[in-house]
Amino acid sequence: MSSWAVSTPSAGWVSGRRAHTADVAPSPSLLDRRLLVVTGKGGVGKTTLAAGLALLAARQGKRTLACEIDAKGDLAEAFGLGPVGFDPVRGPDGVRLMSMDTEASLREYLKINLRVPMAGRIGLLARTFDFVADAAPGVKEILTVGKLAYEVRERHYDLVVADAPASGHVVSYLAAPESIAELVHVGLVRHQTDWMRDILSNPTTTGAVLVTTPEEMPVTETIELAHELRSRTKVDVAAIVANRVLPELFGHREEALFDAVEAGPAGQLLREKLGPAVDTLFGAARLSVGLRRRGAAHLGRLREALPDLPVLYLPERFGGEEGLAATKLVARNLGEELL
Repeated sequence: MSSWAVSTPSAGWVSGRRAHTADVAPSPSLLDRRLLVVTGKGGVGKTTLAAGLALLAARQGKRTLACEIDAKGDLAEAFGLGPVGFDPVRGPDGVRLMSMDTEASLREYLKINLRVPMAGRIGLLARTFDFVADAAPGVKEILTVGKLAYEVRERHYDLVVADAPASGHVVSYLAAPESIAELVHVGLVRHQTDWMRDILSNPTTTGAVLVTTPEEMPVTETIELAHELRSRTKVDVAAIVANRVLPELFGHREEALFDAVEAGPAGQLLREKLGPAVDTLFGAARLSVGLRRRGAAHLGRLREALPDLPVLYLPERFGGEEGLAATKLVARNLGEELL
């Protein structure tokens, strides 16, 4: 076999375009859901993907809220904005953007459900809440999930996109209503968790979007996360997004030509004329093929482990786009994948 040949089937992008594969077709109803929870291993691009989903939905005319749960500010940067708080602000194309704040969420909850007026910080009540939250797992998480579910229930938006914590923490958030329901069987708190559970467990309303890259650890973590979500929560896994997929820069014909040129008189002539740069060029091309081959193998393992889940492919960005430019490019690529 040629040293250039790709030994595994092409997965995803061929010459910069999506290949027709035997994958499960991407769900056409992904953006028709009301709540999308985007998560994945740190560093795979989940924040940019969440921003791209929100921007794409807004461009389709949907009233869209993008919410950053861990409040790092990365989601605001993805929209080219400065720091944002709990109160939604307007972003590009009409997207509304907010950052989660559990104290503000508690204040809003008490005001809406208990008719308790809250001015400024809630002082002693907040400190009491922190004490209870530390003692009872799921309390802080349910305020976060509850805020998202509340926006869905009240139909303030057509779509809420949550930039959720990384895969190691997201399950505790999505499992919080179930955890609270096991502890509390009657009363107002139980009533609140019941409608949250109804929203989260409805696959036509809520879905988790798992972001990965074509590498060993992100793929392994994605497989484990999908199984954990299914075993510990009622949230449907809507789709997997494979980010930074390398395109097939060279077809088999080009690979064979490179082999012949490198080993033959033409290669020798190029070395005489251009020097060591020729071997560097051939080495870079071989590296590109090798990286794509390994990536294709990892994505093949992903599809084999989760054959019932749709996989969307986003290409590697070579232009160095950041911030809003990167978000716009991701939104465009997502739109092409969801056609």
